Amino acid sequence: MKIIIEPPQPGEEEQIIVKCNSIPPDLMRLLNAFKAQDNMLIGYSGSGIHRIAPKDIFYIETVDNKTFLYCAKDVYESKQKLYELEETLAGGDFLRISKSVIVNLSKIRSLSPALSGRLEAVLHNNETVIISRQYVGELKKCFGL
Repeated sequence: MKIIIEPPQPGEEEQIIVKCNSIPPDLMRLLNAFKAQDNMLIGYSGSGIHRIAPKDIFYIETVDNKTFLYCAKDVYESKQKLYELEETLAGGDFLRISKSVIVNLSKIRSLSPALSGRLEAVLHNNETVIISRQYVGELKKCFGL
């Protein structure tokens, strides 16, 4: 595959052009990740309203009908429902791993088996999330296991 990078002409918008007979799943995931980075999310904390880039989110969790965005050091509340965030982030590095959690795949440091066919993921910020049995297959597929 040949990669060509050219600067845009003055006044021309930056763009990505892909010429191929069919788009392999890995390339599609990469393109969707580029697109998803434009979707800044809104998070609320005691200190105000924040714009959060998807790449900064480690995982998203719903607890007591409230949705939280977990970043390296901060936690923000989101007004969006988990399924809405899942749709917004679809195609990028985010994957639902249980009924109440979506994880950023690029933030997973390691995986290990847990009880009852589940997996345990340790993230780069040393937090641990559990991948329920129902979602283990999809996670393995994403990692090529």
